[in-house]
Amino acid sequence: MITLSKRNLIILLVVALSAGLVLMGGYSQIYGIVTDQIKISAEQYEDYQRIKENYGQLDALQQLIEERYYVPVDKEKLYEGIYKGLFAGIGDPYSAYLTKKEYEDLQIAASGEYQGIGVTIAPDKQGLINVVAPIDGTPAFKAGIKSEDKILKVDGVEYSGETIDAAAAAMRGKEGTEVTISILRGDVPMEFTIKRAKIVLETVKGEVLEGNVGYIRVSSFEKHTAEDFIETLRNMELSGVKGLVIDLRDNPGGLVDVCIRLADSLLPEGVITYTEDRKGEKNYYTSDPAATEIPYVVLVNGGSASASEIVAGAIKSSGVGKIVGTTTYGKGIIQEIVQLDSGDATKLTVMQYFSPDGNVIHEKGVEPDYVVEITEEDFTDGVLERENDTQLQKALELLK
Repeated sequence: MITLSKRNLIILLVVALSAGLVLMGGYSQIYGIVTDQIKISAEQYEDYQRIKENYGQLDALQQLIEERYYVPVDKEKLYEGIYKGLFAGIGDPYSAYLTKKEYEDLQIAASGEYQGIGVTIAPDKQGLINVVAPIDGTPAFKAGIKSEDKILKVDGVEYSGETIDAAAAAMRGKEGTEVTISILRGDVPMEFTIKRAKIVLETVKGEVLEGNVGYIRVSSFEKHTAEDFIETLRNMELSGVKGLVIDLRDNPGGLVDVCIRLADSLLPEGVITYTEDRKGEKNYYTSDPAATEIPYVVLVNGGSASASEIVAGAIKSSGVGKIVGTTTYGKGIIQEIVQLDSGDATKLTVMQYFSPDGNVIHEKGVEPDYVVEITEEDFTDGVLERENDTQLQKALELLK
């Protein structure tokens, strides 16, 4: 046992509480003691030394702010800043501490129905807000927002990768109201005033093109995407199409389990992807033997991210279908979101995923079998007509 003075023990408890730690259970036996010396175990003493070393300065800085800052501070905001700063210190733009409001907004957006402009964003390596892709048919899509645009301001307020959740909240709002987005496209600053609308995600659309070739557009992977895709694919099979184009361009991803189910309908028995955590533990996602017999080509580009890359990587590795377009976005990591008792939440990257042959996807992307670029010259008045869509035309050529 180690003897600790009451004063040092009080300092220990103050420091621990200031850091927001829950240590009361481990020290509950000290209450009611009135002597000047307290006996604690060696393990508890080690905890005390660790807390004092790690959080003593934090406690001192908090005291400095509370005593010296020229106006009283909001302690709730102060603690929020501490928690957010802790996650920012990871250096991972996809990990964050979310306030209760931010968490609720995230849940609304993930439900597939919300009010806003309809754009998927992510922090980039330069600390800016990068447009992964506008969502098909939404106000952002119709206004001409493009993948790789950098959002600098929303209604005149500057935002960065560190404040991306606040930027997303600022872009959402009541249907029919307007929001002004300042972006950087390459080196050219641009400004868009966009009217917000109710965003209802219809993620799967299918049709039969000339030459009896099926075309299925998948814009993201939401709750019902897999079942809608499988139903559309089944209708294509029954109609007797001779080939199939699956368009994953500007698909920013979504739910991993949904993309696994979709990929299962396209792939023979084997590994679709596998994940690996910090301990090296791997989890394999596999497909069963049943798969469509229609030959197919998948279209991807720099806006194809996350779950889209799982599908594209698996198809490329299997060799069953061909990939056409440009290298995908390169987001090969998975975040775990945990709501806390306070209503706030944590979003933490807990693992990364790989293509079946072990290729890293994160920050590298999936390279197509056939690299085909689309240029500005291919657009007519901002619209890409199908006859000028060189990626689609290459897919149709491969299916002949």
